[in-house]
Amino acid sequence: MKKGFSTIMSAQFFSSLADNGLTVAAIELLRSSQAPSWHVPVLAVVFALFYVVLAPFLGAFADAIPKGRVMLISNGIKIVGCLLMLFGGHPLLAYSIVGLGAAAYSPAKYGILTELLPPSQLVKANGWIEGLTIASVILGTVLGGQLVGPHIAPVLLGIDLPFFDTGIDMPAEAAICVLLVIYALAALFNLYIPRTDAPLQPLPSNPLTLVRDFSRCNARLWSDKLGQISLATTTMFWGVGGNLRIIVFPWAAAALGYTTTQASSLAGVVSVGVAVGAVLASMRMRLDRATAVIPLGVLMGVLLMGLNLIRDLSVAIPFLLLLGAAGGYLVVPMNALLQHRGHNLMGAGRSIAVQNFNEQACILALGAFYAGMTRFELSAFAAITVFGLVVAGIMETIRRWHRRNIVQHKDEVERLLTIARTDGH
Repeated sequence: MKKGFSTIMSAQFFSSLADNGLTVAAIELLRSSQAPSWHVPVLAVVFALFYVVLAPFLGAFADAIPKGRVMLISNGIKIVGCLLMLFGGHPLLAYSIVGLGAAAYSPAKYGILTELLPPSQLVKANGWIEGLTIASVILGTVLGGQLVGPHIAPVLLGIDLPFFDTGIDMPAEAAICVLLVIYALAALFNLYIPRTDAPLQPLPSNPLTLVRDFSRCNARLWSDKLGQISLATTTMFWGVGGNLRIIVFPWAAAALGYTTTQASSLAGVVSVGVAVGAVLASMRMRLDRATAVIPLGVLMGVLLMGLNLIRDLSVAIPFLLLLGAAGGYLVVPMNALLQHRGHNLMGAGRSIAVQNFNEQACILALGAFYAGMTRFELSAFAAITVFGLVVAGIMETIRRWHRRNIVQHKDEVERLLTIARTDGH
């Protein structure tokens, strides 16, 4: 990998580590303040909100200034949201601001890969970034659970500053202070991300121009015979995955009687599986063979429904590992293929913004649906059954869609695969 790749990976790791720790802290803050139970799944909704609302602008913003600077600014926005949550702001409002920072961060962190590396290294690079992201999910979720747990929280709350009353008297608030330090470390790495040779694309003065440009980019990616398949697959994967990291908490409470701290450790098990699958995919898969992994999406849907049968930890752990591994092996090559087609069609930042818009819109829709079910007192088991059916059904539809493309648009698909086999555009 080129010089600077490890700096990008380090910045991404620590920023994502703090994001996932903050999710657990926000859940505990809502529970300790006796907020309605449906507020917990709404966390996924508010986090995804700005990905969708600002999608026409974020990709263009990432292409207009150096992407290392975009990542630094975005990390600063996350710190603002974290401080708001610490000093009395409503957790849902504060978490939405963190989501704004994450939405601006994403086109830059993925877009810089296509600027820095040739297509032949994109699958490997995605293996690295997804593997490290999943590692940060594991460690961040576990870290958040431990920071609000009975062993570490009292130690943190026992720290006093001379001549100054911090007003921090809840475990979740103490956890947020630690996470602020991690965000600051991520910002430090952002300062050393190298400038690539990719030309900058100035922002249009008229905002409506960006909306029209985004609409054209979105339509162009959906009309591409490989882009549409990879976009549909990653949209469904992240739509379910983005909500599953929240749903696992009420599921663990209902199926295993777990607390927030215990459930955070169990959520990490899924992420371990995803990391294993991501690493295996980065070693074994090629860009032009990415669509071969689509059947794993159907398997994920079946495995999701199987969670309802689990009542024992010894069964839950290997089952969750398998579920995560199927997802990791699916998403890495499909992400790489999507980035490759997007970069060829419209530029890195804009293509990632289109990807984020579709994926986060799916998270938003499924999260709102799940929150609605919770609001009307449907169980976690019923929600997981619905999610499993949706995933299996839609992934089977995508599989048939791709097979039809191979038959009806054989020459076009083969031309695109030829491009994927080379480092030229």
